[in-house]
Amino acid sequence: MIKLNIFLFMVLVICGLGIVTARYESRKLFMEQEEAQQLTEQLETEWNQLRLEQTTLAMPARVEKIARKELGMTMPPPAAGNILAIHPDHSSGATE
Repeated sequence: MIKLNIFLFMVLVICGLGIVTARYESRKLFMEQEEAQQLTEQLETEWNQLRLEQTTLAMPARVEKIARKELGMTMPPPAAGNILAIHPDHSSGATE
């Protein structure tokens, strides 16, 4: 009878340790998940800011202003015939 009680006590201790270990692992995984979600939110915010910045920097009016002021570029007079529009020919695209 004493051996049975000792055996049951050992089983009880082992089960208790298993529960404690499972809860610890659960909390640890939950904290990792929270950190990953915070990082995801931070990266999404940064991505949206970068997209907004790219849109702002690529505005045609801004590009033209920089071309005129910093690079000294000007539009040629329309009568000079110096403007040539090139349209891509989609029918002769080589696919090798």
